[in-house]
Amino acid sequence: MTFDPLAPPEPLSDSARPARTGLARLLDGLTGLLGRKPELDIDSLTKRILLPALPVTDEEMARATHQDKGQKFARQEQWEDLAEIIEYADSARLRTPGGEAATGLLAYGARADVVSAAEDALHDGAEPDGDGIDALEEIRADLPDSYPMALVLALAHVDIGLAWRATATDLTATRHEARFLEHFKRAEDLLAPFDGPDLDAPSLAAAQCALLAARPTPRLRVADDYATLIDLDPDTPRHMRALGEALLPTRYGDYESLDLEARRTASRTQDVWGTGGYTWVYLDALARDPGALARLEAEFFIDGLRDIVARRHNQHVINQLAAFCGLIMAPKIGTSRLPAAQEATRARIHGCLDWLLENHLQELHPLIWSQTLLSPGLTPALPSRRALVARGRQAALRVIAERFAEEIADGTSIAFSSAGMYRLPAL
Repeated sequence: MTFDPLAPPEPLSDSARPARTGLARLLDGLTGLLGRKPELDIDSLTKRILLPALPVTDEEMARATHQDKGQKFARQEQWEDLAEIIEYADSARLRTPGGEAATGLLAYGARADVVSAAEDALHDGAEPDGDGIDALEEIRADLPDSYPMALVLALAHVDIGLAWRATATDLTATRHEARFLEHFKRAEDLLAPFDGPDLDAPSLAAAQCALLAARPTPRLRVADDYATLIDLDPDTPRHMRALGEALLPTRYGDYESLDLEARRTASRTQDVWGTGGYTWVYLDALARDPGALARLEAEFFIDGLRDIVARRHNQHVINQLAAFCGLIMAPKIGTSRLPAAQEATRARIHGCLDWLLENHLQELHPLIWSQTLLSPGLTPALPSRRALVARGRQAALRVIAERFAEEIADGTSIAFSSAGMYRLPAL
């Protein structure tokens, strides 16, 4: 679960794509997480979990609407209209039901065609055609005082720069790294005249966080850059989640810095999230690196979970948190186990699945569960959207069935509705 400050996950489609590798990884993850009870027994019990599922959610539709709008304006060359709506989305802190900033989605759609063409070329081992980025440069030159246009172009350079780095091999590493730095330098120059706090524009502050990938000493800036962003837009969880991932030892920080900034973030966002800022900062960090449990304070984290639910009680967030507790925090066996104290912390967080299911879950959002199962950073050969929905539903029902196996072993069923979870007698 890696979250770039501005680039939302690419929309999934049902188009024919290679699915075997991604689906196999997903199934392996499901088997590893839920293989502690006999498979046939759990599969049988899942038939007694009556939980309505939404293959397409309000959150997905809202994200697609913003992305499509950005793409439509770009394709029809309505750049001034695009700039106006990005400025409005920034100033109004417009977001999706799940808390995703609309500015990032609009900017993503506006640059999607240019970036996708460059990424496809690089993955094919070819030099990207420069016509697309050059056209954006010309449009930006016609609107030099428009920060939304600078933002769209800068983020296109960021995405293409990251694609150069991601496609490097041992033989091409030097050249690809040079091109990565060239694109990031251009992005930095484009954004230099515009200041996020002065313009009250969280999108600009988020773009500065994206530029950390090419800073010579990002460790010295990551906390301050993200603090600026979070202070501008504390209602958007993505920023806090990105901060936590950025502070992992494999990125720009260490476990001590992660815990310190999680506490600072909780303090600064207390009016919005209570103690939830601590939990948001740790969420993606734990998904990427369970070793982050070493410094995590379980009681603080669990209090944060409760505060998030109390303040953002929609089913998108409930599914996110339930999938995290049920899958990411599931007890490990064998070589995957951590030291006893960390496993105890993991077990306490996993136990939060009970009250999330019993008191808050009303409908299943399968894609959230399937995306939680996928290993962080897995992008090639993703399964089709239909396969992800099916596997997400299977994962969720198995987690719930395993959690309540003793209660429904007598033939009773568990049902979910807007009134909460309840039991149905055996027929």
